[in-house]
Amino acid sequence: MSDQHGHLEGNDEAVQAHLKRLRRIEGQVRGIQRMVEEEKYCIDILTQVSAATKALQALALSLLDDHMAHCLVDAARQGGEEQELKLKEASEAIARLVKS
Repeated sequence: MSDQHGHLEGNDEAVQAHLKRLRRIEGQVRGIQRMVEEEKYCIDILTQVSAATKALQALALSLLDDHMAHCLVDAARQGGEEQELKLKEASEAIARLVKS
């Protein structure tokens, strides 16, 4: 994990939107846990797992979009080593998302 400051620092609206999404995902995961505990039908559980996975992917894409719109653009303006580093980070993040 990086020790750099996040681009959302000072952007309470974006932070609150991400937190709202995360709370919703947390609720979905707790619901899946209950379904397993109550030994619900496997296909119904898998359907909920798929929904939670899609919600996490949507969050990841939103964070990536924010990163590219702010951090990557700022680094491109600076050029040089900072630009190369941020491009490499973004590329690696996209590769991780594609693999998941």
